[in-house]
Amino acid sequence: MMKEIDDIIATQGDKCSDSLKKFVKNESQSFSFPELDKGNKRKDLWGALYHIAKTTQVKEHLKNCLIAIRILSREKQELSGLVTEEWLSLIKETSGLDQGQQMPDTAIATEAQKSLCNIVFNCQSIANRCCQNGILQSIKERIKKDDPNLPQEVKFFDMKLFFLLTALCPSERKELEEFQYILVKILEGILKDAAETHMHSDKLPTVFLSNDQIDMACEVLKTLFNITVHIDENNPELMANCYTLVEVLRNYLLISSTSLEKTWMLRNNIVNLLTNMPNETYESLLIKVEDESKVPKTLQFEGYNMTAIYEILMFLKAKFNDEPKVSSQHEVLSPVVSVLLKGANGNRSIRKFLRHHILPPLKDVHTRPEQGDKLRNHLCRLLTTPITQLRDLVAELLFVLCKKNVSRMIKYSGYGNAAGLFAQRGLLAGGRDEGEADFTSSDSDSETEEYAEYKHGINPVVGCYQEPHPSVADGMTDEQKEYEAMKLVNLMDSLLKTGTIKPCRIGKDGKPEAIEHVMQLQERMENCPLRKNADSDSD
Repeated sequence: MMKEIDDIIATQGDKCSDSLKKFVKNESQSFSFPELDKGNKRKDLWGALYHIAKTTQVKEHLKNCLIAIRILSREKQELSGLVTEEWLSLIKETSGLDQGQQMPDTAIATEAQKSLCNIVFNCQSIANRCCQNGILQSIKERIKKDDPNLPQEVKFFDMKLFFLLTALCPSERKELEEFQYILVKILEGILKDAAETHMHSDKLPTVFLSNDQIDMACEVLKTLFNITVHIDENNPELMANCYTLVEVLRNYLLISSTSLEKTWMLRNNIVNLLTNMPNETYESLLIKVEDESKVPKTLQFEGYNMTAIYEILMFLKAKFNDEPKVSSQHEVLSPVVSVLLKGANGNRSIRKFLRHHILPPLKDVHTRPEQGDKLRNHLCRLLTTPITQLRDLVAELLFVLCKKNVSRMIKYSGYGNAAGLFAQRGLLAGGRDEGEADFTSSDSDSETEEYAEYKHGINPVVGCYQEPHPSVADGMTDEQKEYEAMKLVNLMDSLLKTGTIKPCRIGKDGKPEAIEHVMQLQERMENCPLRKNADSDSD
């Protein structure tokens, strides 16, 4: 590669076209260039490429210069100094973002856009400069104009650049709130185009997205995520846009593509965007059932078509089936759990539908709540994950599905799994959560025969039935029992004095409080929540 680089630097003109072509071809998969660390070779190469790009009359040479810059800009080293204002002006010109200029060749324009994407992504200072030198403004104007004659590839990279700049320059987001309406229109346009394309096909559903359409939709969704991070819920116009947006997202949840990978990518971006939407807008995910024969009975609930909610549940199930590592659990699972929680909090029908699928009436009472492959089992396992943010989200979701009723939460998850939630809310001693009164009592769920048969032997700590087993104290005299009890007390007292453990008891506020002596554990035993009735299943 050194020979080609030296030739480009030395010639700085069209005569080095062969070397430039070889460099582009050989380094297409390279991401670092340690050979440029010698002297000023990196700076000289960027300077030579600028000279060629600025002076050449051959489109292929200009294109290869832009490809070379795209490749070189994968490396962050010295990028801020290498990308001068002259370079940014040239990229702006060759990408057609110079207002009043004629649109250049599509292949050249897209290469310029790709180069700018890499540069902006790898250099925060240049991202800031693009917000000040007119590049962001030009992108906004071109997106807003939505010229039907503009090549689709150019529109795609405009949106990609718009996403990157809104991600890296949060100070610009407030001024872009009006773009929410424009971006929603773009999403609607993609659906309309897809519907018209396959309207007369017998083999495909009414709406069937191509891979290119999904890629474009994902860039729009990511950009919308950036500009809706903080929504002024007191602004009627913005809230109206949010309701419309959620309706569009519902439609996107119901469509298909030829690629499962692309479909999951689309679902992922939909879920991420839904995390920004106010709770009350989730009602737009539901459709009133007009013709019951057209909707499967399993997806009809209280007169609504629940397909969109069901698809989100299946998306969560797919995430669980992939068995994400503990280190990635928060990133992978938190968005979809957040969406389910917001839906449950925002709409009664959604909450009841989720409870029907996540916490159905208990029949398998012999297996611990965290064991198995149903949604309830997966979620109960997360109640003890070391990822505290995810753990708290899951606990809150299950608690809301239990209508914030302590006994019901113990029944479905086991006291041991739910102890962290109870400790945070001051419910370790039982009692009622202050939010329980917010739920109506009209929706009920009768106790199953299986549960009724075995509930006498269900251990509320582990949340399942356990066969009675003989007590270790059977056969001991009273003196032996007292001796063993004192041994345990002394051992615990020793661990306490050495600081090995710090025992707690449940305080009057229902939260753990430290004790100074193990004998204090005997006090207020009557407040133990496990002595209270945990079998009620009225909803």
